[in-house]
Amino acid sequence: MSCRPHCGACCIAPSISSSIPGMPHGKPAGVPCVQLDEALRCRLFGQPERPAVCRGLRPSLEMCGPQEDQGVHAMHYLSCLERATAS
Repeated sequence: MSCRPHCGACCIAPSISSSIPGMPHGKPAGVPCVQLDEALRCRLFGQPERPAVCRGLRPSLEMCGPQEDQGVHAMHYLSCLERATAS
């Protein structure tokens, strides 16, 4: 499965504690990553400076939901995961 255009949920919903170019202290949950482009795609995709947590997150039907929901399912799914794993 490939990332869907105009979703961006995995670049918004989760917190990222590692450094990201342009966000040296990571990012809090619910805040869009500065590397998210106008089409809601990661500018660092495939680049070595992309954080390991981002490289490990892969699109799946379970996470992303149906094609036609424009990322609503993914935002809910990832927000629930974020809350469940928050310390």
